[in-house]
Amino acid sequence: MRALRSLLNLPAGRRTKWLVLVVWIVLVAVLGPLSGKLTGAEKNDASSWLPPRAESTQVLNLRSEAISPNVYPAVVVYDRPSGVTAADKAKAAADAAKFTTVSGVLHGQITGPIPSADGKAIETIVPVDLGSKGWNEAAPAADSLRAIASAGANGMAVHIAGPLGTAADSSNAFKGIDGTLLFAALAVVIVILLITYRSPVLWLLPVIAAGVSLATAQGIIYLLAKHGLTVNAQSAGILDVLVFGAGTDYALLLTARYREELRRHEDRHAAMAVALRRAGPAVVASGGTVILSLLTLSLAELNSTASLGPVLAIGVAVSLLAMMTLLPTLLVLTGRWVFWPVKPTFGSTEPTTRGFWSRVGRRIAVRPRVVWIGTVIVLGAMAAGVAGLHASGLTNAQSFRGTPDSVTGQAVLDQHFPGGAGQPVEVFGNLGSGPQVAAALRSVDGLTAVTRPVTLAGHAYIEATLTSAPDSQAANDTIDRARTVVHAVPGANAIVGGTTAVNLDVQRATAHDRNLIIPIILAVVFVILMLLLRALIAPVMLIATVVLSFGAALGVSALFFDNVFNFGGADTSFPLFVFVFLVALGIDYNIFLMTRVREEAQRQGPRCGALTGLAATGGVITSAGCVLAGTFAVLGTLPVTFLTELGFAVAFGVLLDTIVVRSVLVTALNLDLGRWVWWPSRLARQPTPEAEVLPGEPTAVS
Repeated sequence: MRALRSLLNLPAGRRTKWLVLVVWIVLVAVLGPLSGKLTGAEKNDASSWLPPRAESTQVLNLRSEAISPNVYPAVVVYDRPSGVTAADKAKAAADAAKFTTVSGVLHGQITGPIPSADGKAIETIVPVDLGSKGWNEAAPAADSLRAIASAGANGMAVHIAGPLGTAADSSNAFKGIDGTLLFAALAVVIVILLITYRSPVLWLLPVIAAGVSLATAQGIIYLLAKHGLTVNAQSAGILDVLVFGAGTDYALLLTARYREELRRHEDRHAAMAVALRRAGPAVVASGGTVILSLLTLSLAELNSTASLGPVLAIGVAVSLLAMMTLLPTLLVLTGRWVFWPVKPTFGSTEPTTRGFWSRVGRRIAVRPRVVWIGTVIVLGAMAAGVAGLHASGLTNAQSFRGTPDSVTGQAVLDQHFPGGAGQPVEVFGNLGSGPQVAAALRSVDGLTAVTRPVTLAGHAYIEATLTSAPDSQAANDTIDRARTVVHAVPGANAIVGGTTAVNLDVQRATAHDRNLIIPIILAVVFVILMLLLRALIAPVMLIATVVLSFGAALGVSALFFDNVFNFGGADTSFPLFVFVFLVALGIDYNIFLMTRVREEAQRQGPRCGALTGLAATGGVITSAGCVLAGTFAVLGTLPVTFLTELGFAVAFGVLLDTIVVRSVLVTALNLDLGRWVWWPSRLARQPTPEAEVLPGEPTAVS
């Protein structure tokens, strides 16, 4: 604690503030240039996303011993609804030879052209080695294949489907994600800060501090990525949003307290010292809760989830450090004029004592029990919508907002070919067990075209084709049946993989992670609240409101997904990610409100303390919530369904949390429970002052 106080005192010192500024300049000079290299360090291949112990991952690892893991099969699809002609077949055959001129295409391994049984389509399977850059090279390869196939097609439709087509469309969806999200988040932050501060200058300081935070965090993450930390396009994109959103939140909370102290202290250094001493521990506790909650993601089985935690935790940690050191330094250096045109002059009245949230508090104080019971009923009704949330995974078509070429091509394949054409089920077994494993696979309902065993990576290797769409529940059921029968072959030690098996293993790992991590996060948050507030009742109350708020956000999101956006469902990781962001970030507002309520309760009593705490923090918490909601909402600018759903749910949940749950529900509970909120601390045994007898009177917040 002493070390924390010493650190927080540095920006308020007349000389030490310059030291803080120099340190940050050096950090940006060293790490800033590295931040631009982070995209090049991303790993977007399948193995960087999958659970390491899953059967499909083991298949990928074995396959990579003989075939590069960067080989992505492209399924070139030709479609003529009136029926392909002899000329069409000749063109497809000629194209197959031309495909070898495309960089990365494996010579001698092209399969086809293969006409469909109904004579209306042709498919050619072209394996492409994308090299060390993985899916970042998928789009150029797909474009080259499409250009060859489209030339002289004479009205025949051409599509690039299969793993390469999906990788190309995914790459295009995430293309420029850093710039898009960064500028969108920056625009949102600037607009909200201008509205909140009503100053043409003050908004610059939090934005500068947030920009420095992001560049520094990206530089650190790049260095760690070079030494084993996994970073992918998803985590890099969310990092931009989170650093700007959470960092600006911390800036708003600190700046609000600093402005309040400027009215009480003539010297700005003294005002900042008090602001950091009073608000600093709460902000640090808030940030620490977010960091610990994010780090619990490291316990996940799914690699993409496990790697997301450390990446985002680093971003929040750097952002917190910047807002507790760099921002106060900039505020002290610029002085009161930075608040122009409404400068907080020494001795002036604090406007929060007569503002909107002060009036809301007085109204709640009249009948607090009716308020919190009514609010719980409304939130419970909203949470009932969870019954309609279909978070069982998204098909490839549902994963994109819109219809990219790979989705169209897969629809053609599903219509004219066996469902799993171009995305085979891959099976490895011990040498010598190949015939028995192949025979077992032929008995599986839902599989066709089982190949003869070949030797690959010192094992027997067999492929089979699914009769249903590879991203359907029917295909998942077929994988389960296939695993059951091959596991029963004595001495084969057979394992089943392939695209469908990968998706199935991801779904199951996500369900495991959700059931493991959510209780751990709740426990972490409860312990931190208990230590910070020195009570048991208050943490239980706050945890209950957090869970209720989370349920309401999910319920409303489900209604919008089904009836407004017409999404086909939600990703299996959606509930976990929403919970992490809503609880970890929403707890910030709990901590800031309740630490202020506790501070005021020690002076005025618990009921007046609740009203004064709301009056003093309601405005800044609402502004902070709007910033965070706005930054997460920009995820909707990407044509990826999962990120759009995540952005909507978190944005709505944060607004609900700040405007209704934190400011109305928690305040009503504080007023109704009174001093018992702080049981078993000394504050719970403190006599109730006479001034609290009539909480509806204006004197309650004077």
